[in-house]
Amino acid sequence: MKKRSHISSTIIRLMVGILLLGQLLACSSFLEEDPSDRYVMDNFYNDADDAVAAVNAIYAQLYKIYKRHMYLMADLPTDDHKNGLGMPNSNLVNIEFLRHGANNQFVREMWQYNYEGIMMANAAIINIKPINMDEYLKNRLLGEARFLRALYYFNLVRFYGDVPLIEKMFTLSSIEIERTPKELVYAFITDDLSYAENVLPIEYWETEQGRVTAGAAKILLGKVFLTQQLYKKAADKLKVVIENEDVYQYGLHEEYKANWENESERGIESVFSIEYDEAGAQRNNQMALCGPRYSIHNGAGVPGLKNANEADIPTVELFNAFKETDGRKYVTFKLDYQSPLNGQTYTARIPLFGKYWEEGQTALNRSSVNMHVLRYADALLMYAEALNELGQPQQAMHYLNRVRYRAFKIDNENYSGLNQNSIREAVWNERRLELALEGHRWFDLVRTNRLVERMRQHGAIESQLAESDKDEITQNIKEHMVLMPIPQYEINLNPKLDQNPGY
Repeated sequence: MKKRSHISSTIIRLMVGILLLGQLLACSSFLEEDPSDRYVMDNFYNDADDAVAAVNAIYAQLYKIYKRHMYLMADLPTDDHKNGLGMPNSNLVNIEFLRHGANNQFVREMWQYNYEGIMMANAAIINIKPINMDEYLKNRLLGEARFLRALYYFNLVRFYGDVPLIEKMFTLSSIEIERTPKELVYAFITDDLSYAENVLPIEYWETEQGRVTAGAAKILLGKVFLTQQLYKKAADKLKVVIENEDVYQYGLHEEYKANWENESERGIESVFSIEYDEAGAQRNNQMALCGPRYSIHNGAGVPGLKNANEADIPTVELFNAFKETDGRKYVTFKLDYQSPLNGQTYTARIPLFGKYWEEGQTALNRSSVNMHVLRYADALLMYAEALNELGQPQQAMHYLNRVRYRAFKIDNENYSGLNQNSIREAVWNERRLELALEGHRWFDLVRTNRLVERMRQHGAIESQLAESDKDEITQNIKEHMVLMPIPQYEINLNPKLDQNPGY
C-alpha cells in the first residue's frame, strides 16, 4: 500500500543509529574530520542500515522547524497571525509588531535549525557514497538527503537572502565562511532537487512510508522557480505532475477538512507533511497553542480541556476575509468547543485557529494532527499563478477554480471573465484563504513584492477592528524587512558574515 511523503513516526522512532549520528554531529572534531575520530565515523557508516539511519536523522530535524517555528516566522509577522494573551514572550511580540532585530531568539533558531539539518545532510551525502550496498537504495537515500538539504537551504535563502553555502561537514561554532549570493544558493537548491526528482520513486510500500517522492521533489522545485519569478520553468515543472496527477496519485479531497483528519490526512492532497502520532515520541503542540482559554468561560477555558493557552490566534482581518459560505472558514477558525466533562458548548469571544484541532482529544498538547509542508492545492495555485504570468489567463483560471470550487461547492463562486491583473489578485487571495497558518504567507507577500504595502494597510485596518496599538505595525514596517536579520550570535561566531541592510 502506498504512503505519501510524510515524516512518519516510524521514520523518527528513536534508534541507536540516529542517536549515535546526533552525538557525532554535535562533536566539532568529528565534523572537522579529525583523524582521531575516523574510527568512529567509519564504524557508523558501514552498511545500508547505517545509511538509512543517517537519512532518518535528517528527516527528524524537520520537527524543530515545522513544529512551531515556521508558523511563527512565516505567519506571525504578517496580516494573518498575532499573539494571544497566552503568549507573553517578548521575542514573539517583537516579531508581531515588526520590531524584531538580530538578537531575536526565533530569528536565530530558524537559522540554527536549518543549518543543523544541512550539517546532517552533508555528512550523510559524503559518507553514504562509499558504502558497498544496493545501488538503487543508495541513490534513493542520496535523493532523499539532497531533497531535504534543498528544503533547508530554501528556507534559509528566503528568510535571510545571501547565506553561506556549505557542502562539507562542519559545525556552526567552527565554520568561517562568507555569505554566498542568493543566485548561487538557488542554483545549488535546483541541482539538489533535479537529482532528487530523477532518483526518487513515485510511491512507497507500507514499510517505507514517510519518505519524499519524485512528485514532492518536482512540486518543491516548481515553488523554487516561482519564488525566483522564473514562470516558464515553474509552469513546466508543475505541469509534469498536474497533467499526470493520476500517475503521481495526487488530487484534492472533496472536503477541505479532510487534510487534517486522521483517516484522510495522508491522502491524495498530501505532498509532504510532518506526521504526528499520539502514541509516538512527537506530538503536535499547535492544538494547545491555539486552544481556548482567555476568550472563553470568563478566562477559565473549557472544563476538561487541558493545556490550552491561546497563544497563537488569527487576526480579525483574516477572519473577515472569508465569506460565511466558504467551506474553509470554520475549518481554519473555531468558535465553539464542547466540554468533555459536562457536555456543554462554550463559545469563544474571538475566533481562534481550528485547523489543527482534534475532536475528542482532551490533552491538547498530545494532538496527532499532521502539519503540511506542501499540499496539492498549493501546487495547483502555483501552476495557475505561473500560467497567468505567462499570458495564459484562461488556462490559469481553470486550476484556480479547482481550488475555489472545493471551497464553495457552487459554480456561481468560480472566477470567470477576468483579465490577467484580476487573476493575479485572485490567486493571491486564494493562497491566503487556502493556506492560512501553514507557513506560506510571509514568503508569498515577499516574493510578490507586497509585504511593505500590505502590512502598512494591515496595521491601520487591524487597529480599527481590534486593537488601537496595532497601528504601530504601520509605523514599524520598513523596506528592508523583506529579509530577516542575520542572527548576531552567528555573526559573533563567524566574523566573515555581514548584516542585512537596515538591521
